[in-house]
Amino acid sequence: MQFDVLLWILLPVFIAAGSALLSFYMMQARMEVAISKEREVLAEVRAEIRTQKTTLEERVKATEHEARRRALDEFMQDFRVEERHYFRENKTVAARQKLMILQERLYFRNIPLSSWVEHEMVVEEDAGDLQHIAKGCSIFSTKSLADDTKTSMSGYWNNQPLAETRPSLPHP
Repeated sequence: MQFDVLLWILLPVFIAAGSALLSFYMMQARMEVAISKEREVLAEVRAEIRTQKTTLEERVKATEHEARRRALDEFMQDFRVEERHYFRENKTVAARQKLMILQERLYFRNIPLSSWVEHEMVVEEDAGDLQHIAKGCSIFSTKSLADDTKTSMSGYWNNQPLAETRPSLPHP
């Protein structure tokens, strides 16, 4: 009989312990499911943050590049070339020459960067486009590739050199 009584006393304890163990494992499984969902959300958020970070870095680099390019463009716009030209006629007993003297000076804003550079060009009396001749001999203006090949092929105009460059003294 004592075994019967002991069984009736221990049976509720075993059932309570089994129920506690069963509820512990069920809660453990629920917690693992919740943690896996949180990890999934965290992984998505981290990927989104990485994407935004790379996008932001690219935008910053593009903005810096654009700012540098604008600053360089503004800097280059401050350079200018001042030109002036006049004609000189040399009369000798044997020949008569009409020369166009082109003078150029490079400026940064209002500050001269060079002294006057002088070019002498022999011009006929009925020469057509004098501005084109002046541009062709300029050392500060940009020339196209076609102009360079054209001048290198022709070499001389009226059997005279196209331009003679010689530095001159600065004018007051």
